[in-house]
Amino acid sequence: MKPPTLSLHHHHHLTTPFLHKPTSIFLSPSPRVSNAPFTVRMSLKEDGPSVAIVGVTGAVGQEFLSVLSDRDFPYRSLKLLASKRSAGKTLSYENRNYTVEELTENSFDDVDIALFSAGGSISKKFGPIAVEKGTIVVDNSSAFRMDEGIPLVIPEVNPEAMEGIKLKSGKGALIANPNCSTIICLVAATPLHRRAKVTRMVVSTYQAASGAGAAAMEELEQQTREVLEGKAPTCNIFKQQYAFNLFSHNAPVLSNGYNEEEMKLVKETRKIWNNKDVKVTATCIRVPVMRAHAESVNLQFETPLDENTAREILSNAPGVVVIDDRAANYFPTPLEVSNKDDVAVGRIRQDVSQDGNYGLDIFVCGDQIRKGAALNAVQIAEMLL
Repeated sequence: MKPPTLSLHHHHHLTTPFLHKPTSIFLSPSPRVSNAPFTVRMSLKEDGPSVAIVGVTGAVGQEFLSVLSDRDFPYRSLKLLASKRSAGKTLSYENRNYTVEELTENSFDDVDIALFSAGGSISKKFGPIAVEKGTIVVDNSSAFRMDEGIPLVIPEVNPEAMEGIKLKSGKGALIANPNCSTIICLVAATPLHRRAKVTRMVVSTYQAASGAGAAAMEELEQQTREVLEGKAPTCNIFKQQYAFNLFSHNAPVLSNGYNEEEMKLVKETRKIWNNKDVKVTATCIRVPVMRAHAESVNLQFETPLDENTAREILSNAPGVVVIDDRAANYFPTPLEVSNKDDVAVGRIRQDVSQDGNYGLDIFVCGDQIRKGAALNAVQIAEMLL
């Protein structure tokens, strides 16, 4: 079992990755180091790329560091960038102390790879500046996802979209990380799509607080305490009680009645699968869970696919673990996939509302901060090495 990222004031029972008010972080050793629970793996390599992390003090920024360490990602230098407010903080990482620097237009001189997770407006402003300086940017925001010519990549699904982007070619590039719910859904659905071609997909999501950032996770924890103590819940991030409740995703609602989160799933699936004809509909719900999303996915196929074949395909799919024990009523849960790399799939069954073997239902869980964001971005960076 992967140990959680350690930080000061870490709440292990909630697997919360955010920092309350510490100025330094201490990252856990990789789970792959045996008999040496306190060894730190060193990824500093002279021939590695120079790496910058934009938004390093946020939930995903912190997870970038954890994933880079866990995967022994090689780098010759590491630049930690954040807003003026966070500049000057010291972070301890892989036995070295780093000072967080303010993000400016000059931050990307001699940076090979920049991992961005600081929000769309920051990406829109600084992403092109970094590319201009020859940096390959992997952007976790929605700023560029649907732009023509910008690859939208899940390494297990469409690595070919990155063709032609090379490290140290002198040419910068922008690669977009898909939305967390899209990544988690498609890691599970794509192996089945390759076999039987999905013609229609209906997704219902149960999304964790982490999707709204570290402050939202903090608020869920605070509200839970307040409600249990009989106090009125503090509602700064969400405009209603979140603890012991669930509600339609807080993304803005569009004129067609869908919210932005739901339309991201629709549009991003079509782009990633390179299929404008696939029919996708989604309902996205925010649930009081810390950091892993769950999704109910109904699939309709062009050619028949039975549940046993589907289970076998998923058992062999990269980035997927099957948890599907009907006898014990044991299936994926958000808690179990928290701090894990793999997307868990269960409840694999024939859709009884469709004739023949043309439909399947699956239930999917994945860590929103990890595979839904930081891990996917680092896997993209690994493909550049």
